[in-house]
Amino acid sequence: MSHRRRGIGVGRGKASAKFSKKAEELKATSLQSAVETVETLKAKLATFAKTHQTEIQNDPAFRQRFLQMCGPLGVDPLVSSKSFWAKTLGVGVGDFYYELAVKVAEVCYATRSRNGGIIAVQEVFDVLQKKYKSGSGKKCNQADIPIAIAKLSKLGGGFRMVKVGKTEMIVSVPTELDQDHMQILELAQSDDGSGNGGCVTADDVVQKLRWSQDRVDRAIRLLLQEGMAWQDDYHGVSFFWFPSIWKESGAFM
Repeated sequence: MSHRRRGIGVGRGKASAKFSKKAEELKATSLQSAVETVETLKAKLATFAKTHQTEIQNDPAFRQRFLQMCGPLGVDPLVSSKSFWAKTLGVGVGDFYYELAVKVAEVCYATRSRNGGIIAVQEVFDVLQKKYKSGSGKKCNQADIPIAIAKLSKLGGGFRMVKVGKTEMIVSVPTELDQDHMQILELAQSDDGSGNGGCVTADDVVQKLRWSQDRVDRAIRLLLQEGMAWQDDYHGVSFFWFPSIWKESGAFM
């Protein structure tokens, strides 16, 4: 009886080995098929890029859709002006974003003394639209700006994107903003109908976020030190204004 059990065990082992070998073969075949499919799609994408070169360079909406097509295939047409994609698209799409990054940085630096290094993407876009309206350069839209910021972030200097509520904002200083700072900015962004969008008091933060006074003071202190907030004392009450949000809400002129 024990002899039969050993035989069954050997048979099962051989069957298991066959199944494992077959599984490996199927896996290798599937992988090869996937690689061939991706390469075929990349070739089609290159043909599409050549055919629609002008639209990709000059039409912001078309350019965004093209970049979305590239993403799932692991294709980055922004990498280098010497890359295949740069040659395919003429003056590289990457060059466009590097040029845009310089313009965005100029706006961030020019407004830093007012907003402390945090500014809404919408405000940057509005400035660029006015500044280069009469120029003959390639057009951009708001969705191009975060891509340009990604280029700047690789160079250091603190450039990065943050979200305050539903608003995308650019930080251009290396100051670390934690969740407390972001919550205060978001609270300042919410206008309760009083017309004070972009402003909070310490009592507002204590009551609405249920924080201790020490926690409020610690968070606001850094925002004041960095110039991201301004303090205005009126009748014994300190009002903290956030220029980047004040501007974004349309109150700052």
